Amino acid sequence: MMLAWTTQPGRPLSCDVRNVPEADPADGSVLVETLSIGVCGTDREIITGKYGRAPEGCDYLILGHESLGRVLSAPSSSGLFPGDLVAGVVRRPDPLPCANCAVGEWDMCLNGQYTERGIYRRHGYASERFRIEPEFAVKLAPSLGRIGVLLEPASIVAKAWEQIDRTGLRTHYIPRRVLVAGAGAIGLLAALFGVQRGFEVHVLDRVAVGIKPQLAKKLGAIYHCSTSRKAWPEVDVVIECTGAGQLVVDALKTSGPCGIVCLTGIPSGKREICLRMGGLVLENQVIFGSVNANLRHYRLAADTLALSDTDWLERLITRRLPPDLWRDAFERDPVRNIKSVIQFKP
Repeated sequence: MMLAWTTQPGRPLSCDVRNVPEADPADGSVLVETLSIGVCGTDREIITGKYGRAPEGCDYLILGHESLGRVLSAPSSSGLFPGDLVAGVVRRPDPLPCANCAVGEWDMCLNGQYTERGIYRRHGYASERFRIEPEFAVKLAPSLGRIGVLLEPASIVAKAWEQIDRTGLRTHYIPRRVLVAGAGAIGLLAALFGVQRGFEVHVLDRVAVGIKPQLAKKLGAIYHCSTSRKAWPEVDVVIECTGAGQLVVDALKTSGPCGIVCLTGIPSGKREICLRMGGLVLENQVIFGSVNANLRHYRLAADTLALSDTDWLERLITRRLPPDLWRDAFERDPVRNIKSVIQFKP
C-alpha cells in the first residue's frame, strides 16, 4: 500500500489522503518515486465536483497531473536510469486512434476518447510512487532540481507560443509587443517565454503589490495593475491567462491589426463572452484557445526551463505543503501566492 491524494469525481468534499494499492504495472514499466505535485485550477474544479472522471471500475481518482519524480527502476532500453528526474505527460492518445492521435498530436484529439492522468479516466501522479510508460516520461536536466515540477504548466505555454507562431505565418509576421493578462504561474511563464524571444512584454494583473509585480519586473517585463484599457499600449500578441470574460473582450480591443489573441484561462464550465465581431473581421485578427500539450511541447518546455534563471523559477513556487495539508494549497491569497506544490519527498 502507499499514500495517495484522491477524490471521487462528481462528489464535492470527497477529497482525502488515503492508502491505495501500489501502482499497477499496466500503467508502465518505469517505476517513479514521487517528489512533488503542482496544484492548479483544474484540480480545484475536480475536487469541487465540476470536472473529472475516475478510471473504469474504480470509485476514486488519484489526483495530480503536474508531476516531478525520481526514477526507481526502468527497462534498460528506455534510456532512463535510477536517479533520473522525470515529469509525466498528462494526456494519452485515444485507442482508435484518431488522425491527430495517430501522429502524436494527442493534444488535438478529434473524437474525445483520450485519457488524462489525474483528470480523466486515468489515475494521476499524486501518490508515493507511480508507474509510467517510458515514452511518456520526460527526462529533466538535473540542474532544475525541484523546480522541475513546473514542466507541465510550462508545456502549456510552449504549445501556446507554438500555435501563435504558426498562426502568424498567415501574414508578414514580425511581432514586437506582447500583453500577458494574468500574473499567475501560467501568465508569468508566458511572460518568461516572451522575454526570451526578445519581445517587449507587458503583464496585466489586479494585484498591485507583492511577488507578482516583483517577478514581472525582474524579467524585464512592464507590469500593469489597472483594468483600464488605456493603461497599456496596442500589442501584436495577447495571451489571456485569467478566464475573466471582460478581460477577453478588452484583450481583443488591445490587439492591433492582424493581432493574435490566445486564450488559455477559460475554465471547463460554461462561460459566455459577448463579442462585437466587426473589428475582429475588418482588422484580420485571430482569437483561439489552447489547452493541454503533446510530447514535443514538453520537450520544448524542458529546454526553456533549463536555460532560465532557476532562482526566478523557484520564486514562482510560493507554497510547499505535505500531502495532509492539501487544503491549504487552495487558499486564495493573490498578493503572496502564485503556485502551490504538494511535497511528497523533501
